[in-house]
Amino acid sequence: MGSGKTSVGRIIADALGCPFIDLDEVIVKKAGRSIPEIFEADGEAGFRQLEKKALEQTVAKYAESTAVLALGGGTVTVPGAVELLQARTLCIYLRATVETLRENLAGATDGRPLAGEGWEARLAAREPLYAASAHITLDTDGFTPSQLADEIIIDCL
Repeated sequence: MGSGKTSVGRIIADALGCPFIDLDEVIVKKAGRSIPEIFEADGEAGFRQLEKKALEQTVAKYAESTAVLALGGGTVTVPGAVELLQARTLCIYLRATVETLRENLAGATDGRPLAGEGWEARLAAREPLYAASAHITLDTDGFTPSQLADEIIIDCL
């Protein structure tokens, strides 16, 4: 959350001429409810079930083509997600320091149920899962989304 996944992903998809998919948008469309509404009605566990199904379906849909998929920050906590990402995608982890994330999220937490108190602890707990999922890790501090996208396109794809 706040690392630039959506911004960088859109730039890469545009440069490659392929679809950009935001997994949260897929979940909202399939559920017919906003993420805060899903969390309120079904809790985090209910959201993660929807997320797992959306991830599996999206990866399968684009298995034979190119697409850029931006995941939610908690996707890696879904059972089987790390293994799926490692086996069937080129997963790039955009790693940012807590300070950078705090700056990026300042005033932009609407619609993000887990952006409140304790997000730093969640980040620390998820870090090993992010690292395990990723084929490539890029540190984002000090770089613009365009610079990161260029780095990924030139050096990684």
